[in-house]
Amino acid sequence: MSAALEANKVLKVFGGLTAVNNVTLSVQEGEIFGIIGPNGAGKTTFLNSISGTYPPDGGQVRFFGQNTTGLSSDVMCRNGMARTFQISKPFPKMTALENVLVSATFGNKPGVVKDPTALAIEKLEFVEFPMPIETPAESLNTVQLKRLDLARALASNPRLLLLDELAAGLTTGELGDLMDVIRKIRDSGVTIIMIEHIMRVIMGLCDRLAVIYYGAKIAEGPTMEVAQDPKVAEAYLGKKYDL
Repeated sequence: MSAALEANKVLKVFGGLTAVNNVTLSVQEGEIFGIIGPNGAGKTTFLNSISGTYPPDGGQVRFFGQNTTGLSSDVMCRNGMARTFQISKPFPKMTALENVLVSATFGNKPGVVKDPTALAIEKLEFVEFPMPIETPAESLNTVQLKRLDLARALASNPRLLLLDELAAGLTTGELGDLMDVIRKIRDSGVTIIMIEHIMRVIMGLCDRLAVIYYGAKIAEGPTMEVAQDPKVAEAYLGKKYDL
């Protein structure tokens, strides 16, 4: 497998706070790669730094071999990197279809999508969106909004999908259904990086993990190996535990 993403000593500083401290990791094409760590560890800031929300203050980002360090989020989206966010923020007065249509229209390079409406409908069906596509976004519940977020992200035809705590707020049954959809996305050829706190999701989906603690990467490797690392337990629990 080739590398979908290579981050080399990525640094992000806000004033006197180092939010991401020289993080280096590599994500292979076709895998589901998890990023875990305590709240405030710098996980979302790392995603923001590689996806163009704001440029890193140091280091390099390579996306499928191309140096994309500092490129804006709209450029990264059209180049094939899409994401969801911790809090769903659809266009509330627009329908589910119209929300996805925005991504299908503007999230791809000009001329690539011949029929944006057909693409939007295809992605809503792919994520098994459970409501009529004419439903206004403002009337959707949490799990419906999660699926809408996935459809919007997929409508830009990504090669790499970033998921930021997508499972938050879901019931046990909803988690299982969502995990099935994420596997289907991976099986369709999309590489995935996911931030998650729910270990059932991490252990059930991720091929490999990285752990970020106070902005620095403290562990990386196969999921079970990292989960059993005493340094990881110490970072989460505040003291050493026998695992």
